[in-house]
Amino acid sequence: MTWRERFEEPVRDIAARSRGTNWARAAIARITTPLLPDDYLHLANPLWSARELRGRVVSVQRETADSATIEIKPGWGFSFNYRPGQYLGIGVDVGGRWVWRSYSLTSAPERAERTQTVAITVKAMPEGFLSSHLVTGLQPGTIVRLAAPAGEFVLPEPLPASLLFLTAGSGVTPIIAMLRTVAHRRKRTAASTPTSIVLIHSAPAADDVLFAEELAGYAADGLVDVHIHHTRTHGRLDADDITRICPDWAQREAWACGPGGFLDLVSDMYQRAGAAEHLHLERFALERGATGAQGGSVTFARSGKTADVDGATTLLEAGEAAGVLMPFGCRMGICQSCVVPVESGAVRDLRTGVEHVAGERIQTCVSAAAGDCTLDV
Repeated sequence: MTWRERFEEPVRDIAARSRGTNWARAAIARITTPLLPDDYLHLANPLWSARELRGRVVSVQRETADSATIEIKPGWGFSFNYRPGQYLGIGVDVGGRWVWRSYSLTSAPERAERTQTVAITVKAMPEGFLSSHLVTGLQPGTIVRLAAPAGEFVLPEPLPASLLFLTAGSGVTPIIAMLRTVAHRRKRTAASTPTSIVLIHSAPAADDVLFAEELAGYAADGLVDVHIHHTRTHGRLDADDITRICPDWAQREAWACGPGGFLDLVSDMYQRAGAAEHLHLERFALERGATGAQGGSVTFARSGKTADVDGATTLLEAGEAAGVLMPFGCRMGICQSCVVPVESGAVRDLRTGVEHVAGERIQTCVSAAAGDCTLDV
């Protein structure tokens, strides 16, 4: 959209005999309609905002049959000084409603700063409306809203002497940013990395492996020892598989990311070995419905609004659908921005199955109704 088209947007649907008439009408509309400074910034450039971070989609590149890498050019106010492994919040206008989710950044910070773009890689989930839209329906040029990079699932500086990455499915996305950063720094210094890195990745089949060619290249260059486990052929990855591939796993600093069952396996291994302090986990996918929550009627006390929901719908989503102004941040149970008190009834944490009752404070983005309940929001 050109600057002139944006200026004439208030009278876009009004018929006029000439372009000059529309220009005059638009000028009158702009003068007589109360506008915030942000509105004038938007007229000059859709990426400029004094109130929020914005970005423009540069490209959508398919990675596998159900995943894509989305390159975004952030606007005014975005800092490229993030750490590999962190996630980015993205809001997309879908049918007149802004829908938010958070996805791991897959672009290395050094490259992002050079190109002034960032990238996320999204896997379309059967139950995920926004993820499917991002993979199959998002068009280059789309203006999106952004939340600043956040998260503690990052590598320390300097790197430990030995690393182990344990990933499954799209859990490799934060790890690829770490590997890209290590590769970039090794190339920049023209020296081999002193760190021993092992990656064990689980995926259904070869066609489902994200960044397969890139990982093979890192393995060929000696950057990382890559092991791909295909579950359709060899069954689920288990503790014996991990021990066979990497016998010294308990002595390595480990970063693990993937579905809940996979992370439970890894966590149990490190707990039993007395090495839990070496394990870093990233849980970014809710195991919805696995806990047997029954849902119920949710009352939002301050607004007086109610919503009938099932046991897989988060309280944050329920409130937004009912038109309640809900606090939120990362939308994945990490930042604590969505915490509100429970006034009555019970809610269930979708990650752990633990129920919380009246008087307790809960995270609405990872909790669902466990029967009728009332929230102080």
